[in-house]
Amino acid sequence: MTKNRADQAVRQSSGNVFADLKLPRPDELKAKAELVLQMLSVISQKRLTQSKAAKLMGIDQPKVSALLNGNFSGFSTDRLFRLLTRLGADIEISVRIRGSHRGHGEVRVLRHATFKTRSTPG
Repeated sequence: MTKNRADQAVRQSSGNVFADLKLPRPDELKAKAELVLQMLSVISQKRLTQSKAAKLMGIDQPKVSALLNGNFSGFSTDRLFRLLTRLGADIEISVRIRGSHRGHGEVRVLRHATFKTRSTPG
């Protein structure tokens, strides 16, 4: 039997699906997911196949496929940085001090203006 929509609770997202799912280290998982999105953007912009991307990154194609399908559990943030730089991306790290009234800091990956989704000519 399917549930009626009225029986389902709707919750406002915190902005981090990993935190909403109560997964451990949600900020780290979100940052990794955003790094993988950047990787996908670079691969797409350069029109690379997974095999060509794998060769540039120094990993095998199944690992590229796993990453691009959201399976980045075996990859540290540092390793994702290295893979992105091997694809020709520059990575900038900025540290800012928050006001004491705002609680813990956060980790965010910002998209550079050149990392856009490729549009088709029209």
